[in-house]
Amino acid sequence: MIGKAVRLWKSIKKHRMFWAIKLFLKRISGQELWLVPDIKLDTSSVDGWRFSGAFLNSDSVIYSLGIGDSIAFDLELISSHNTKVSAFDPTPDSINWLKNQSLPDQFKYYQWAVCGKDGTLKMVKRINNRGKKSKMIWAMLDKQTDAAEAIEVPCFCIPSIMRKLSHDRIDLLKMDVEGAEYEIIDTLMQIPRKPKQLLVEFHHRFPGIGAQKTKESILKLKYMGYKIFSVSETGREIGFLHTG
Repeated sequence: MIGKAVRLWKSIKKHRMFWAIKLFLKRISGQELWLVPDIKLDTSSVDGWRFSGAFLNSDSVIYSLGIGDSIAFDLELISSHNTKVSAFDPTPDSINWLKNQSLPDQFKYYQWAVCGKDGTLKMVKRINNRGKKSKMIWAMLDKQTDAAEAIEVPCFCIPSIMRKLSHDRIDLLKMDVEGAEYEIIDTLMQIPRKPKQLLVEFHHRFPGIGAQKTKESILKLKYMGYKIFSVSETGREIGFLHTG
């Protein structure tokens, strides 16, 4: 009986309307924001991330924040646009996973966390809403988490990383940083030349964050000259283009 129910649920999730209905219900309950694209772009989708190749070439500067156990997006940009990707993830699981991968020369990896200021950051394995510890995903230590299992890693803000790597611009900045995106977005105010494309997974579903914080960050981005060009089927991965 349980097996039949599991198979039915998997079948339902594959239906093309499943995520649209789920997002609608979450929006009317206030868990997700009512977001729609401001502009239309021709885009491609890789590993759940939607981007425009029209603004990329072999000289593009690409920062990929948060690796986990997938670099499909990074490798596709290298393959399709012959560009370099600077990837950042200090977590031990990602470090070990990358050691077993065949990586092109254009993939540059840095064992740094990216956050709102330079220093060190305490991180712990993420606990989901069912109380299960993630195998790969780490997040910033919060007040509700046991500090005994935390690791401490080096962290830098985006302006500092650009100086360290001698970059005067970023053409595409992808962020999957488990809640650190809010403080990173604040630091973009310090960059005279804003990243052209900004791909962000917002984590307002995490305890202590909430949808209002994401709404405020999006308003900040729009003030900086960004417009939304894509919204994922979950409503959490948002693509922005700097038009200011």
